[in-house]
Amino acid sequence: MCGLFGSVGFHPERQRIDLIAHRGPDGAGWKEFASSAGPVALGHRRLAIIDVSDAGLQPMADDTGRYWLVFNGEIYNYIELRDELRAKGHIFRSHSDSEVLLASYREWGEACLDRFLGMFAFLIWDEREKRLFAARDRFGIKPLYMAATGQGVAFGSEIKQLLGLPGLTTRMNLARIRDFLASGISNHTPETMFEGVVQLQAGCCVTVDAARPWAGQCEPRRWYRIPAHSTLDVSEAEAADRFESLLRDSVRMHLRSDVPVGSCLSGGLDSSSIVGLMSEMLSEEGAGARVNTVSACYAEKSVDEKPFMEAVVDKTGANPHYIFPRAEDVFQRAGDITWHQDEPFGSTSIFAQWCVFEEAKRAGIKVMLDGQGADEQLAGYHSSYVYYMSDLIRRRDYVTLVRTMIERDRIHGVSFVEQAKRFIGPVLPPALRSFLLRQRQIHVHHDWLGSDAFRPLESQPSALETAAQVNGLPPVTDIASLCVVLTFASNLQMLLHWEDRNSMAHSIEARVPFLDHRLVEFNLALGNAHKIVRADTKRVLRRAMRNVLPESVRERRDKLGFQTPEEKWFRGPLRGLIQEGVEATLRRYPDLLDPKGTRTLVADMLDGRRSVDFTLWRIVNLGLWGEKFGVTI
Repeated sequence: MCGLFGSVGFHPERQRIDLIAHRGPDGAGWKEFASSAGPVALGHRRLAIIDVSDAGLQPMADDTGRYWLVFNGEIYNYIELRDELRAKGHIFRSHSDSEVLLASYREWGEACLDRFLGMFAFLIWDEREKRLFAARDRFGIKPLYMAATGQGVAFGSEIKQLLGLPGLTTRMNLARIRDFLASGISNHTPETMFEGVVQLQAGCCVTVDAARPWAGQCEPRRWYRIPAHSTLDVSEAEAADRFESLLRDSVRMHLRSDVPVGSCLSGGLDSSSIVGLMSEMLSEEGAGARVNTVSACYAEKSVDEKPFMEAVVDKTGANPHYIFPRAEDVFQRAGDITWHQDEPFGSTSIFAQWCVFEEAKRAGIKVMLDGQGADEQLAGYHSSYVYYMSDLIRRRDYVTLVRTMIERDRIHGVSFVEQAKRFIGPVLPPALRSFLLRQRQIHVHHDWLGSDAFRPLESQPSALETAAQVNGLPPVTDIASLCVVLTFASNLQMLLHWEDRNSMAHSIEARVPFLDHRLVEFNLALGNAHKIVRADTKRVLRRAMRNVLPESVRERRDKLGFQTPEEKWFRGPLRGLIQEGVEATLRRYPDLLDPKGTRTLVADMLDGRRSVDFTLWRIVNLGLWGEKFGVTI
């Protein structure tokens, strides 16, 4: 896990790699070349994880001096690939996966990407052909941003490395800002919230031809085909067995490291499964090895998952580290977190995650496994019920619909009446349906986004629809299509962004075993019946982990989603700071939001007339982001 920078045409500026020293405190490298398109620069900051010797320093050249690599990530199957390449005559000077990646490119060219099991973003400069090749892993676990102007093109691990390049401003991208404010979604298109800065999307690559003068643009292309969904017809028992086998092998590969490895533990199904499997594998190694876990806990019982964490610790014998994020630290850390995140972030849960990685660093853990990705592949969010129950209505399976509503009322605490309005409403006569929906909307409407700045964007599709359209994905009509969009173009991309920045801010490598592509492809191919069945979410995972998880965890049906007690914090100790933050945003961007609608929305939430949601923090953090990076409209 590292940081990289590369440019073609721009004047080389080494400070652009030094700006992200936090991503790689174990080594730094810089190399410049000449080309017909102008100067070429490669920069690297190293976080040493596999082969911590200087043999792994970058930029790294192959033994011919033709190819030069800067790489961020891990190739988990590097041992197997190295054996295959040795059989073809390749000689290795190190034990690093970076050298295996470079040899793989030399042997197979771009086709090497299909052979990698891992997370990666890398640049390879071909000195003979004067060509720069950039690629990103299948699911976008590791970031790679790019900016192209009339002078050249540049790549970086973080957006801040590209700001200030000639021809690039710090203006906000209004369409993406509106998506973020209205729905909390970001990272769902190639565009960022900075105008002119884009990200190379998950599973994409791009080639820059520097053998001729710079033409002003380069077109990314997809190297990883998004897998088919809902095509696999297997029994529940077979699905669980195959799921368990794939996840076990993924965790085994993700434990490859020459430095200490631990895990985040929230007490939910996903992170608890990772910890359980890690514990089994470490115990097989003997010597009393224990999993180090780090967890965020709260005094507020409504969001505290410590009893579930303790159940996992008791079953696995893990060595727990508990931290208690405090309300008074939210704004104290917010500036630093915003600078590291590069873009506005959606809630104070990112602050809690920051605290987890901060504690992991204190504990001397350099690699942390996490459970990201399972919810998206397996429809683990309770919001997925919109599509599950709508599908039941389309199929006129009213018996299952009513049973689901009864179970959700009893188990999830979702009112039967509210469900009836939402899901039975569509089958009612139009006049009655219109009345029910109108009555429901009167209470929640605030015209806080009704400004002149956003008015031209009012007719644009929702963020979820935009994500599907821009990425060439199927429209979301059921659980299967929802899982594809959440994985490749919506929630997961956003969560990976936050985790990458929070972990790297503390020079820690975050790994996500649920994103082994073999497991993802299997999960997306599974039919809906393996995901949601009435009040049962992530059905296949629950069955697969029956011998791994404590029953109290395996059978839990609530979904907290790594929450902080925002409602209590915002109406209590942080109330004044929230109000000040909202006013600061309105002062900084007086034409962006409707002031009256915004203040009414905020007052209704803080005074208890409406539930507190993430909108409050999004408004506050937008202004803080603008201040940190000097963003203009």
